[in-house]
Amino acid sequence: MVLDIKPNSIFNLQSIHQSVSVRFNYEILFTNNLFNLKNFTLAQVITTDGEKKPKKVVAVIDAGLLQYWPELPKQLAAYTKFYAEILTLAVEPMIVPGGEAAKNDRTLLEQIHKLIEAAGLCRHSYLLAVGGGAVLDLVGYAAATAHRGIRLIRIPTTVLAQNDSGIGVKNGINAFGKKNFLGTFAPPYAVINDSAFLTTLSDRDWLSGIAEAVKVALIKDARFFDFIHSHTAALVSRDMDAMQQLIYRCAQLHLEHIANSGDPFEMGSSRPLDFGHWAAHRLEHLTNYSLRHGEAVAIGIALDSTYSYLLGLLDWSNCQRILNTLSALGFTLYVPELAERSSPLEDSRCLFRGLTEFREHLGGELTLTLLQNIGQGIEVHEVELSLYKKAISLLQDVENRQTLLTAS
Repeated sequence: MVLDIKPNSIFNLQSIHQSVSVRFNYEILFTNNLFNLKNFTLAQVITTDGEKKPKKVVAVIDAGLLQYWPELPKQLAAYTKFYAEILTLAVEPMIVPGGEAAKNDRTLLEQIHKLIEAAGLCRHSYLLAVGGGAVLDLVGYAAATAHRGIRLIRIPTTVLAQNDSGIGVKNGINAFGKKNFLGTFAPPYAVINDSAFLTTLSDRDWLSGIAEAVKVALIKDARFFDFIHSHTAALVSRDMDAMQQLIYRCAQLHLEHIANSGDPFEMGSSRPLDFGHWAAHRLEHLTNYSLRHGEAVAIGIALDSTYSYLLGLLDWSNCQRILNTLSALGFTLYVPELAERSSPLEDSRCLFRGLTEFREHLGGELTLTLLQNIGQGIEVHEVELSLYKKAISLLQDVENRQTLLTAS
């Protein structure tokens, strides 16, 4: 067949427009003692694909877990043997460092890819990520980029991972001194929250994850913030029922936003779920990650709430209530890395470089979420650094007063 196209007429051809709709479905399941042989949750998740033959499974486990759960690899092996007609453990689990070390070492990504290749996994196989949020980010990135997508089952083991980072659609690792510079948007196949893992968390990690709940409550649900405010004592004393309610509602609000915001993969410039995060990400880097993510987010929330007050958006009584709640939960509201620098655009350790990095990470115009009331966020596109510096000074004063009260 010969096309009858006249000379130069190809430049007159109309462009082709095509719209593609893609639907993602995944469940967040809640259980206790997931790898108990009588617990059918994991096996049931895998049977939902409707395929009858046993599926290959590879697990990557957070090394920090083994301090408290040394038998976990053996439990996983016993579980897969017990449910052999459903899943097969293709190779022994891989153990990776926990915390930001998981996201700062790019060789770990290659090691996971090699493990996937050696085990012969395909896009109908499963990669289990068992650990805190940083490990889930790393393993999720590996799963999304091997064979262009292997089925990922996240098993978050911290409060922060169960209520926020482990339930969303983001994966990534750090590079060039920037948080999540490399990464993907790829929903997991399923997420399984096992409350048993929370019982062995340090107090610091138990509390750290609450910051993300405070964040989403402040921008979306005043009643949820009231719950957190009235249950601070219970949460600090590690009341599991209060924590489970917090995790559930926080996860629910995050997923509602992802599903209904109209921008689940952040193609625009808006990131309301990153309220308080521009400073948090920068503080993590400036402190060489000695701050937990949740601890940095708590400071970021305090800073942006105080700035919202100084900008005339949020009244002082609500600002105080936010700061008092964060303090009651055990969060520090000021660290030396917040201190202003004389040359903010040139100093490599300047906090305000985080604003530029925040904009660059998403693209488009700078878009920050601030507060005009508890439970009601508002987006702004410009900032006044002088007011942010004043907010930092106010936080330092608040922290100093809290220190004096504690000492007395």
